[in-house]
Amino acid sequence: MYQLSVKGHFDAAHYLKGYPGICSRLHGHRWEYELIIQDKKLDDLGMLIDFAKIKAMMKETVEAEFDHTCINESKYFQNINPTAENLSKVIYDELNGTNATTKDFHVIKVTIWESPECSATYWE
Repeated sequence: MYQLSVKGHFDAAHYLKGYPGICSRLHGHRWEYELIIQDKKLDDLGMLIDFAKIKAMMKETVEAEFDHTCINESKYFQNINPTAENLSKVIYDELNGTNATTKDFHVIKVTIWESPECSATYWE
């Protein structure tokens, strides 16, 4: 089994509805995120998938949706709070939905940091 780890980031604001503290106010983060991709087979070049292809897909999906936005206004967060936990699952679902048609790879885990010390991870 082979695994790749690829990191990205975006800058975005959010607020937590119903939270009994200062995070209920609009504030921003430099969100860092990491994908773990896994498969048993390598291509003819000896790669699971080209890192450039993964990075391009990350920019077209995750960063295009969230960079320099208020995450609360995203279609994904109309009915749920944009917590790090929920954001990790949204990214996981979006990336697997995007690449499911090409069958190039499967993201098995997404970790997102809202600060250098605090992260949330989603996997199935």
